[in-house]
Amino acid sequence: MFKITDQYLWNIVFSIFFIILLTMGVIILETESRFLTTELGMVDYVLMVLATWRLVRLFTYDTATKFLREQFLDFVKVEHGYELVKPEKGPRRTLADLFGCPSCISVWMGAVVVFFYLLTPYAFLPTLVLAVSVLATFFQNLGTLINSTTERLKDR
Repeated sequence: MFKITDQYLWNIVFSIFFIILLTMGVIILETESRFLTTELGMVDYVLMVLATWRLVRLFTYDTATKFLREQFLDFVKVEHGYELVKPEKGPRRTLADLFGCPSCISVWMGAVVVFFYLLTPYAFLPTLVLAVSVLATFFQNLGTLINSTTERLKDR
């Protein structure tokens, strides 16, 4: 059954805010972009995708930004202590949902990466660092997988 709640209002407000920011970004890029999107090569797109992937991971899962995600949660007393839970409603609930959903925040992070990458040449270095970080993490995880598989096969 379809249930309408006041939380939909906050989701709509944040969506409209995103659309306004996106529109403003396009207007700014029309006059200030360092190059046209038609001049982007495959390497540029790969760097932007990998940088976005890293930012999504950073803001949804990593311990380094846990303090930021916790700002949108409520500190609630439970039986044997305290627990962090999502608020039932309001703008903090929308932000808690946003930071807890990789698919949702990837749209915002993708917009940020593309905007700054097209706006200034200074964005190339942070984008490159984020992209290299993703590759390093991938190879670390691959090495761990290979090592654990090898150890399991030895024990047979």
